[in-house]
Amino acid sequence: MAIRVILAEDNYLAREGIVRVLESIEDLDLVAAYGDLDAVRAGVERDRPDVVVTDIRMPPSHTDEGIRLADELRTTRPEVGVVVLSQHESPLYALALFDRGAERRAYLLKERVRDQSELGRAVREVAGGGSVVDPRIVEALLSAHTRAHAPLEELTPRELEILALIAEGRSNTAIAEALVVTKRAVERHINAIFRKLELEESEDVSRRVTAALLYLTRAD
Repeated sequence: MAIRVILAEDNYLAREGIVRVLESIEDLDLVAAYGDLDAVRAGVERDRPDVVVTDIRMPPSHTDEGIRLADELRTTRPEVGVVVLSQHESPLYALALFDRGAERRAYLLKERVRDQSELGRAVREVAGGGSVVDPRIVEALLSAHTRAHAPLEELTPRELEILALIAEGRSNTAIAEALVVTKRAVERHINAIFRKLELEESEDVSRRVTAALLYLTRAD
């Protein structure tokens, strides 16, 4: 069965280009395309898509509508995947997208749309409950932390297990319940993860989300 997709993009030329790419992918069914946040919200309710492919910026404010839409759908339609397309390499947008977990979310730079296979893979991945992070975003994230690599291989199997649950957006309490350990034990493991990954406190960037993105990159 084809994956039902709706597109949110206000720029006419960009929209037409993305429409052509989506329509050329055999296992996708492009149901509709919209140009502003209110229209795509209504479209989600009316069209019942499996995945929304959305620009970050669109009317009314041309700021972060795509990120806000993805966040709203966590509550209103958690079964709907979201692929966010952006011209911006700033990792802060990706951090905001994945702040409540990575499940059914993807962040791609718009230049990837030219590659039919890249966009198709992202749509299929989020439709199946997975996630995709553009490699350039991860590079920018690592650069922002002035680190050449993430020493994930230094983590123990238990720490990797906890990091995977962090990537799902689970709280410390939920992780403790899932692993049948104390919350204090989970906190100790998380502190060890942050230390090994050399993640310092920051007003702008959540260490939990940064660690999750690094884990997702490893998983790919």
